[in-house]
Amino acid sequence: MRPDPGSTSQTWAHGLPPEISDAEVVRRVVAGESELFEILLRRHNQRVYRVARAVTGEDAQAEDLAQEAWVRAYQHLAEFEGRAQFSTWLTRIVLHEGWARVRKGRRFEPMPDETETSEEWMSPSPDPESRALSSEMREYLESAVDSIPEPYRVVLVLRDVEELSTAETAETLQLTENAVKVRLHRARGMVREQLAARVGEGARQAFPFLGKRCDEMVRNVMLRIQEL
Repeated sequence: MRPDPGSTSQTWAHGLPPEISDAEVVRRVVAGESELFEILLRRHNQRVYRVARAVTGEDAQAEDLAQEAWVRAYQHLAEFEGRAQFSTWLTRIVLHEGWARVRKGRRFEPMPDETETSEEWMSPSPDPESRALSSEMREYLESAVDSIPEPYRVVLVLRDVEELSTAETAETLQLTENAVKVRLHRARGMVREQLAARVGEGARQAFPFLGKRCDEMVRNVMLRIQEL
């Protein structure tokens, strides 16, 4: 499992080594150690938020969607069979929950044919000018990504922000790899004038979900699952 740069090192707080697998954590949570669900929250919270943000295109809605998706994941945790990575299974829950909300709010725009070929992360002690530039670039990138249609935005976030492979993205979205490549190509084309070569270099700075925001999400979800 690729470590999530947005996660915090909370694993030791439960007396468990940080390398414990997601599958083992799931097994133990299902067996009754519900407090260990926090490990999964902190490992994957940033991806959950980013995918939710890609679907909704808005911060507050994304946080609400992410929280609901986490609760839904906890409620159905016993159904996780390990056929896919836990992160893939979790991402599908976020997407399905998000798409269900979108369907209630507005009609989907028809997709074109896709069978054709084709705390913030900075240096330890950035100077004020570098900090301002980094912030400006991130806002610029987020605005550009927000401007493209949701089906393309989701693929762009999974591939360029979360750095999933084409195969992983296809598995997560249940698309063909060719469809993923086409959507990614079109997504980059839509924002090319604004992003150009910076889409790969700056993408990992986009949509941070760290520090207090992550901690608050973890606290809210853990309180809710204790009431289930």
